Amino acid sequence: MIDLGVSKLALIGAVALIVIGPEKLPRVARMMGTMLGKAQRYISDVKAEVNRSIELDELKKMKDSVESAAKDVSQSIQENAADFEKSWAEATNGVSTGLGDYGSALTEPPPEYRHPKKNWRLKQGAMPNWYKARTGVRTYAQSGAARVARYRPKKFK
Repeated sequence: MIDLGVSKLALIGAVALIVIGPEKLPRVARMMGTMLGKAQRYISDVKAEVNRSIELDELKKMKDSVESAAKDVSQSIQENAADFEKSWAEATNGVSTGLGDYGSALTEPPPEYRHPKKNWRLKQGAMPNWYKARTGVRTYAQSGAARVARYRPKKFK
């Protein structure tokens, strides 16, 4: 790289002052500064792009290795499952279930879903309504807006 000392910079400045002139020197210096800044930004962008491409290549290699490992694991699981199925079939061949009449209960479909009662939010406990009224337990659900409207203080005339 170019070795610029204080004496060399002073010599370049003196030559620029003589050649360019004192009127145009500040404008030329400003323009040189902006060009130098743009060049530095361009170089840093190129470096960042090169680093990104290197990281992308590394990530692709890592992805390929993880996918190959996953394929190996799934293949070994399938082989072990096939061996297990064979050994299970051999072990259970000729063995009765021993459930008798209850064997059909395992094959019945589960019961259908029933929607809860209309007022499912209300808790229906063993506590009677007269006791709830006496102790102040709510017997019905009320929205927050309705509760605010109900208990809002009345305006005085």
